[in-house]
Amino acid sequence: MTAYVIVDIEVTDPVRYEEYKKMAHATVLQYGGKYIARGGYTETLEGDWHARRLVILEFPSVEQARKWHDSPEYAPALALRQQTAKTNMVVVEGM
Repeated sequence: MTAYVIVDIEVTDPVRYEEYKKMAHATVLQYGGKYIARGGYTETLEGDWHARRLVILEFPSVEQARKWHDSPEYAPALALRQQTAKTNMVVVEGM
């Protein structure tokens, strides 16, 4: 079943974060994922959540999303993201 990784990112080092974006893209594709949304306009319709940079990825399954996130290919990009941004990330199973 399709799964979506939803990421709310507060970029703290914009220059180095650009390198992360390049590194991450190839790994998402390698693990069968694709970008649904990547840092576009957001608007809060209800509640107090004010997303900063919102990214939505689609993967064939929750398991595949986990494989991507935990992969050796993504590890260098993950380390760079953790140095250049504050992140909240969830995976949700689609319908």
